[in-house]
Amino acid sequence: MAIDSVAAARAYLDAAKAAANAPAGPAKPAEGGFETVLSQAAQTIEGSAKTAETAMTSAAMGKGDLVDVVTAVAAAEATLETVVAVRDQVIKAYQDILKMPI
Repeated sequence: MAIDSVAAARAYLDAAKAAANAPAGPAKPAEGGFETVLSQAAQTIEGSAKTAETAMTSAAMGKGDLVDVVTAVAAAEATLETVVAVRDQVIKAYQDILKMPI
């Protein structure tokens, strides 16, 4: 799959429009609290993994492009690494709270 410069420019323009329409100021906390955040993170990981798996399957059947497979696997890996880093920080914060004197 070759990168079309017109498509790339259009994607950049769409991203710039979305950023311009985003509300200013700090992001609102998710409704439902920490459980909702964890649920959304799990869904994001699952979606990335399914996308990567679909790309690998189509490439194995000769219908997909290797670039798409590599991109999907890299995106899934980045998502997983982000969630693991957040998990590690949450565990560290919990351990710090446990060490606090009462």
